[in-house]
Amino acid sequence: MTDDATTIDPALTVNDLITRDPRTIDVFNRFGIDTCCGSGVPIPDAARRDGVDEGRLLDELRRVMARP
Repeated sequence: MTDDATTIDPALTVNDLITRDPRTIDVFNRFGIDTCCGSGVPIPDAARRDGVDEGRLLDELRRVMARP
């Protein structure tokens, strides 16, 4: 992973990213991604599991993470 605050390593779990930037929980919730019991899986796996377009999810997560 680079130092870029908006870089999202595909190996990061939903929980990892929420821990790294708590503002992302709102994005996950809007997209219907399980942020409780199912948060221990990598973000791409969670997107597939919950029927979410991975690209749109990642774009929105990056947008939120880029905010000061």
